[in-house]
Amino acid sequence: MLSTAHADSHAMLGQIACLQTIDASVMERLRHEALTIANGQLWVDEYSQYQSGGWSTLSLLNDSGSPGDVRIRDCTPVETSLLQQMPVTRNLLSSLGLQFMWVRLARLGTNSFLWEHRDYDELNDFERQRLHIPLMTNSSAALVTGGMRVWLRPGRIWRLTPTHVHGACNLLGPDRYHLLLDCYANDRLAELTANEWLDGADIVELPIATEAELQGHFQKALSLARLGYRQSAESFLLRLFYERSLPEGRIYDLIASLYEALGDLGAANKWRANKMTLLGLAESKGTA
Repeated sequence: MLSTAHADSHAMLGQIACLQTIDASVMERLRHEALTIANGQLWVDEYSQYQSGGWSTLSLLNDSGSPGDVRIRDCTPVETSLLQQMPVTRNLLSSLGLQFMWVRLARLGTNSFLWEHRDYDELNDFERQRLHIPLMTNSSAALVTGGMRVWLRPGRIWRLTPTHVHGACNLLGPDRYHLLLDCYANDRLAELTANEWLDGADIVELPIATEAELQGHFQKALSLARLGYRQSAESFLLRLFYERSLPEGRIYDLIASLYEALGDLGAANKWRANKMTLLGLAESKGTA
């Protein structure tokens, strides 16, 4: 019989997995480039609807060559002016043999969150995956998916299937830096994913939220909102995603209900629309 950790690992492989290790000396040089060359650039805050603030990116491969062009789309990418200054990163990307759609550096600051969402809904119906290469992280920085909190340890290439609902947090800092590689399916990607694995030690199963807990949080948020602290009330509920296993989109329903209780139907409808956008339920999908 599988241990609980092994069972959790097996169940999670459809959503996230390790593909390959990276040599420690190469990792150190990748990290140095990100912290020196990239940090000399003006990082771009994008996808504001998806985050608390504190998440910013720079592009290394895209269709324009500009590092500040960070909203991903289907394309045959070219090197940006930033990647041309980062030879170690450039060589690593070239060595992987992957068909890239877009490659970014992503920075997640202290006490920052990417809210519950799924990705790729606005793109064409091509098979693709997102790979993460953690460059700098900490034990309070995690990805949450499938009711599990996963620490993406450095020195590995990780695969995330971002069409599953997920989010990310960096509670205590320092800043988390990841390389994000959006790749089209090809033989090399299939080869990398053929022997993927996941260590149970990297996974924490979140407790299932009870209805009593949810109602307790709702009442506390409602009290904050009635005192005028509406943004704090929203954040209080949104952060539940990183603490409890919840039905998909339940948090957004709670926030909409909060505004209904306040008599603000405009804000309630806004959050219902946010739910549709963030969870990829809106009718905005492209076609191949």
